[in-house]
Amino acid sequence: MNNWFECKISYEKMMENGFPKKVTEPYLVDALSFTEAEARIIEEIKPYISGEFTVTDIKRARLAELFFNENGDRYYRIKVYFITLDEKSGAEKKTAVQMLAQACDLKEAIEVLEAGMKGTMSDYVIASVTETMLMDVFPFSTDEKKTSLEQVLVDQ
Repeated sequence: MNNWFECKISYEKMMENGFPKKVTEPYLVDALSFTEAEARIIEEIKPYISGEFTVTDIKRARLAELFFNENGDRYYRIKVYFITLDEKSGAEKKTAVQMLAQACDLKEAIEVLEAGMKGTMSDYVIASVTETMLMDVFPFSTDEKKTSLEQVLVDQ
């Protein structure tokens, strides 16, 4: 189970005209807590930003699933309704979840989602697709999980 946190980083970026401009960019990290999310985003961003930067905001991102696509350069938030049948009343019940798909455009985002959902038996309907401003997503690697688990065990 992943816990995703959206972290906003503020720093001075050198623009094409040669002048610095203060920008704030959102990133997504997989972490166990807000504290770990802050530590992880700092470690992940350090190599890419020269100079000072600050973590201006961290909030929990309620995402049911992420679908990665190596060719994609943008991230799309997709609202999906899972359709289930209530056994007692016989009525359809819709449960909304948010998913994230990496793609080049809107059409490809839907294709990536449908390819990822192909193996499921659930009925679903895509309610909306929105392009996000996310710059990058940093999931846990298996090495990081082992190191994190080992650190927790050492701390006990």
